Amino acid sequence: MTATATGFAVTDKASRYLQQLCKHWEHNLKVDYTADHGTIVFPKDARGANWPGDGLVTLDAKPDGIAIRIDASAPEQAEGLKGAIERHLDRFAFREDGLKYDWS
Repeated sequence: MTATATGFAVTDKASRYLQQLCKHWEHNLKVDYTADHGTIVFPKDARGANWPGDGLVTLDAKPDGIAIRIDASAPEQAEGLKGAIERHLDRFAFREDGLKYDWS
């Protein structure tokens, strides 16, 4: 079973936040990124978890915000990754009083 979630966070600093997030996680996760695109792999056993498979987060900087795609091995894993992405991006966007996320 797989679970996919797509989201969007409106900001005029999409590239900056994408790069900050990827740099933040590249120290202990598999991360690839450019100024406009990034991927982050969350291992299935990260932080003591036991998911069926790894989670993949894909970020794309757009002129009006960050497009987010989560490919997870279970719906609960996708929900957890949504929360992790939101919490971390909001840390970088503190001057914007957090970002607003539109998930589907």
